[in-house]
Amino acid sequence: MSQIDIRSPKHCAKKGFNLNFLNKKLFKILLTLTLSIISLILLLWFILHPSKPQFILHEININQLNFSSTHLVNSSIEITLESRNPNQRVGIYYDELHAQATYKRQQITLDTSIPTFYQGQQDSDLLSASLIGDDLPVAQSLGYDLGRDQATGKLVLMVKIDGKIRWKVATWVSGRYRINVNCVAILSIGPLNNNNPTNTLSSKQGTQCSTNI
Repeated sequence: MSQIDIRSPKHCAKKGFNLNFLNKKLFKILLTLTLSIISLILLLWFILHPSKPQFILHEININQLNFSSTHLVNSSIEITLESRNPNQRVGIYYDELHAQATYKRQQITLDTSIPTFYQGQQDSDLLSASLIGDDLPVAQSLGYDLGRDQATGKLVLMVKIDGKIRWKVATWVSGRYRINVNCVAILSIGPLNNNNPTNTLSSKQGTQCSTNI
């Protein structure tokens, strides 16, 4: 007669214990590998320590800035900026950039999109944008402020750029980080007259902008 293999509950419990042990061991191996990869990425990140990009406002041209009524403004402004990557080992992707101009903390142009681009290590690029505003609603006091600035001969505008950036180290690319750039433009301005109703202004700036990430 053949021998019948009968396993007791004790044997089954022992078998289950072995399977659980193997699962736990595999989990520990995977966890250790994952933590090692994350630690390596963080170590490279802290060693490289990427610096935020730099922006310089080189030129601003105001072709139009006037009020069609007490609370509507029309504007046409052209800007030229330089973007610099100060990092020696880190490249930068610029995504979803938008530029606008503000006066007395009020937006006087619509958001203008700046095309996506990549900037290599220690590279620099010139960015140009035309900022337009047609009958944008503003506070009624803005017309008075503009007249007062004309009387003093100085006009202060703010150029703002918002968007996202990604860091690139070798083949690794980080997630997106929001970036905010603020550039102050100071221009000499005279009184409006019939020969120059839009009060066209052009100014070479070379102003360092503030950048926050």
